[in-house]
Amino acid sequence: MPPAPYLDRTPRPDGNKRRIVIIGGGFGGLACARALASADVHVTLIDRRNHHLFQPLLYQVSTAALSPADIAVPIRRVLAHAQNVDVVLADVQGVDTLLRHVQLSDGGYVPFDQLVVATGSAYNYFAHSEWAASAPAPKTISDARTIRARLLKAFEEAESCAETVRRSALLTMVVVGGGPTGVEMAGTVAELARYTLRGDFRRIDPTKARVILVEAGPRLLGAFPEVLSAYAYRAPVRLGVEVRLNTTVQQIDAKGVQLADKRIEAANVIWGAGVRAAAGAAWFGGTENRTGRIPVDGNMAIIGQTNIYALGDVALFLQNGKPLPALAQVAQQQGYHLGRALRHPGAPAPFQYRSNGDTAVIGRHAAVYSFGHLNLTGRVAWLLWAVAHVYLLIGFQKRTLVMVQWVWRYFTFERGARLID
Repeated sequence: MPPAPYLDRTPRPDGNKRRIVIIGGGFGGLACARALASADVHVTLIDRRNHHLFQPLLYQVSTAALSPADIAVPIRRVLAHAQNVDVVLADVQGVDTLLRHVQLSDGGYVPFDQLVVATGSAYNYFAHSEWAASAPAPKTISDARTIRARLLKAFEEAESCAETVRRSALLTMVVVGGGPTGVEMAGTVAELARYTLRGDFRRIDPTKARVILVEAGPRLLGAFPEVLSAYAYRAPVRLGVEVRLNTTVQQIDAKGVQLADKRIEAANVIWGAGVRAAAGAAWFGGTENRTGRIPVDGNMAIIGQTNIYALGDVALFLQNGKPLPALAQVAQQQGYHLGRALRHPGAPAPFQYRSNGDTAVIGRHAAVYSFGHLNLTGRVAWLLWAVAHVYLLIGFQKRTLVMVQWVWRYFTFERGARLID
């Protein structure tokens, strides 16, 4: 046993039942815990935050479309009905595979018979972690509130700024990354400036604000079919977004961005250029792949480990020779599959991902949707995007609140979370 002062942090130790520990309360970890509800096992879910966050809609919190409470719910509330599931609020420091302990940063530990690692992902700054201070990415509620405050403060400062060059920089926003996050962020920032804030100021015209979307590759939404990438280029341009393809970022600082061909002075730079596996991947090795994800087999078992599994964004799961994307629907399906399998002793059955379609929204009733050979754009795609995202939200109340606010915004262009804190 570990020497003092290490303490077993399991809320209700029960040596007579299998102990399953889940690290992470995101889509995958929460789905796994819910699937294990009422099973004859003792489950402990560990997360450093007390809430489950719907990260795909964080960009709407960042741009004042939604408030944090609209897309977050306490983990304990979600699992209140699962009497065999305990929740531990703690930061995991590592995993001792010999003692079968999850090690916590406060010196405690949680023992396990089976372990599920679902720690998710973090934004990848490609060896330039120093850029994060000047170019936050929408990954947590704190990140989203920071971005929202910076955007709104820039307009407020521009209103009273008499210096032309400084005012121009305040009204310039650069979004780095042409994937779904970058495209969605650029579109909603443009709508914030051109519709929501229009008429609210006396000295500046928010509709003249510059929104610049920078992508290193040859097209936006590179993982989508080319016909949808072409639409994803036209739609933000119609909103006034300046799209720069085949353009790399050389440097980011508090005053702007240095691109390969020019310098852009901008008070706001937002990062959305890619993700990597979050903390937890390095605990088991074998993460030399480009995204730092943990290699797993078809049962989601970590290669080289016994009764230790990984799922969601942190896992490198190959299907038909290709890694599954870091999507909420992938993590959720894997979580439910593994949770149902772990209800009974023995190795889980192989997992097979079934896509419900890939979608990204660009602006007001402008979106793309891809499902097999079906490619949709415009209002129909926007409705499918809305249905898919509302479906993934936890709880009827959250779904209703978000849908009502979207309908209100659609007809009024108003945003109810324009707060600077």
